Amino acid sequence: MQNLKMKVIIKQAVKNKIKSAEELNCLKRKYAKEYHITIPTNAELIKIYKKMLRTKEMKENKILEQLLKIRAIRSLSGVVVVSVLTKPYPCPGKCLYCPTEKGMPKSYLSNEPAVMRAILNKFHPYKQVKMRIEALQNNGHSTDKIELIVIGGTWSYLPKKYQIWFIKQCFDAANNREAKNIQQAQKINETAKNRIISLTLETRPDFINTKEIQRMLMLGATKVELGAQSLYDDVLYHNHRGHNVKTLIYATKLLKEAGFKICYHMMPNLPGSNIRKDRQMFKKLFSNPDFQPDMLKIYPCVVLKEAKLYKLWKQGGYKPYSDKQLIDLLTDIKKNIPHYVRINRLIRDIPSTSIIAGNKISNLRQILKNKGIVCRCIRCREAGHNKYASGKITMFRENYDGSNGKEIFLTFESPDRKILYAFLRLRINSANTLFLKNTAIIRELHTYGQTIPISQKSNAIQHKGLGKKLMAKAEKIIKKEFPRVKKIAVISGIGVREYYRKLRYKLENTYMVKEL
Repeated sequence: MQNLKMKVIIKQAVKNKIKSAEELNCLKRKYAKEYHITIPTNAELIKIYKKMLRTKEMKENKILEQLLKIRAIRSLSGVVVVSVLTKPYPCPGKCLYCPTEKGMPKSYLSNEPAVMRAILNKFHPYKQVKMRIEALQNNGHSTDKIELIVIGGTWSYLPKKYQIWFIKQCFDAANNREAKNIQQAQKINETAKNRIISLTLETRPDFINTKEIQRMLMLGATKVELGAQSLYDDVLYHNHRGHNVKTLIYATKLLKEAGFKICYHMMPNLPGSNIRKDRQMFKKLFSNPDFQPDMLKIYPCVVLKEAKLYKLWKQGGYKPYSDKQLIDLLTDIKKNIPHYVRINRLIRDIPSTSIIAGNKISNLRQILKNKGIVCRCIRCREAGHNKYASGKITMFRENYDGSNGKEIFLTFESPDRKILYAFLRLRINSANTLFLKNTAIIRELHTYGQTIPISQKSNAIQHKGLGKKLMAKAEKIIKKEFPRVKKIAVISGIGVREYYRKLRYKLENTYMVKEL
């Protein structure tokens, strides 16, 4: 009976042409009172709506779908993120700040959201991915385009057989069928309903070498998150990090030459550092061509009872920054971020109840925004996050040196550069590279806006052909400015290979390649 009454609410929402969440909530309250039922949740209405579509009781209504969607921000970047945690394995690191909880992968706590989901599924990758996909679908999100992020500490330290099994299980879950091996699972995913268009692995810089990179490519990885933490050898040594800055530089160079997108994990307020050093560190990130990460996760150091740092703090040997000091520091950092960098996170997703000392503010990004801080990072300019993303679109180009190569950042933006619609990262390696000799590399192509299903025709940003235009521009630049380059390669996610095939690219090893 309640299902029938919820059908009425859905039909009335369409009939009355409601266009806001407020109007929808008024309608829900009105009919709940009239029918003497509890106010239905959006998730319940989504379930009924999908059933009505299957039985052809109604036609698709995109406005209603958007209103019903729970936490629409999860797909505003054009993809949905699925995080999956590896099972607990010993970690090679002995970092001062890193928590060690029994039964947990190093650096992770059992009360973190992603970890809780992993525990519920006994760390099984198939079950974790399946549960997350179903949750996203039930909340109204399209899961056609999935960014798979594997967390759990140092991926490269895990047993190689476990790595292959783990990634295969993730693909099997997305494909909703079991393959014979990882190669078959990847092939299925090229045309699957739920395509993994990006695979991210996190590891330490001192585990990156040519063999490790080849293994990552075989697994289908396109992005690597490096635990850089600091650009000062003395700070790294003080925190028992186990590697130096030279190691980070080498790892960054190898990964970029292979086409990977790189995200640095940076930790201001580490023991041995200070405000002045931290400010200089973030300036150095983008003034020194040895670094130049594409993305950042900024994790201000906090004191956790499960970490060795707790004892040092208790003895008075460590003092976290005040809220004001941290906000001032982050303000300076964001003011100096280049257009080609995305700040993925400003804090680690650790519940405040677990933090003994240090930052407990969970909405730092919003606080900085309210202060009127103008940030040029990709995340702050994405079209999906901007209410007034419309009007004239202009192409921009930025050139910069990075790890002995030439980086070209092409974008479609609003004329004032406040709104970003699409971008492409093009790299020209030096002549003595270990990877992709005489080959230009497209390290990333991304169109922003609310996720649109692959098969669906739409006037939305994702379906305006901006990606194809950027690809064509990149090819023109290579032909005109780099005559020695005879090939262009894309480090393509498995689920995006079909897109590049339509642009006359062919699969060579793990890259989509085109002769110029």
